[in-house]
Amino acid sequence: NYKRNMLIKKMIGIFTHKKYLIKMFSLLRKHINSRVPLTDEEFNICTKFFISKKLKKHQFLLNEGDVCRYLGFVNSGCLREYTIDNRGTEHIIQFAIEDWWISDPYSFISGLPAIYNIDALQDSDVLLLEKSARDKLLDACPKMERFFRLLIEANHVASHQRISASLSASAEERYLKFIKTYPKL
Repeated sequence: NYKRNMLIKKMIGIFTHKKYLIKMFSLLRKHINSRVPLTDEEFNICTKFFISKKLKKHQFLLNEGDVCRYLGFVNSGCLREYTIDNRGTEHIIQFAIEDWWISDPYSFISGLPAIYNIDALQDSDVLLLEKSARDKLLDACPKMERFFRLLIEANHVASHQRISASLSASAEERYLKFIKTYPKL
């Protein structure tokens, strides 16, 4: 009877974990398909390269000085990327809410120490893609090369718009843009 109960608990755990992974990957699939449609087979190949991770509120994904090993896709929750200047003032570079990506691109690409911290502002579920796994993913599913190019282009445009706004927009205009961009914060 004890063995039977343990087996049932194990099976429930496996079923619950599979259900969790299906939910985790459904948002990623929708996100990718909005830019580059993938077949079921192609998407199943993609999922093998991601690692799911739960972050607790205030838990770090990246500490300044460490090498950024991951691109992170936020399934739920909210992360922030920031730096702290020599006076101890925080400067937020980015918030990443559900359906957004976060990373320190310079550190991720170069393999040099990060100048940013990334932590969870609330309990969060993320899918992580290591650099070597990303390279293998691009070989295994060539459409993902286009997906990441489109993602980088959109990020580049958004960065330029943000720089322009920080130079020329009033505090009120920047705030209105912020609440439009991050309505869930």
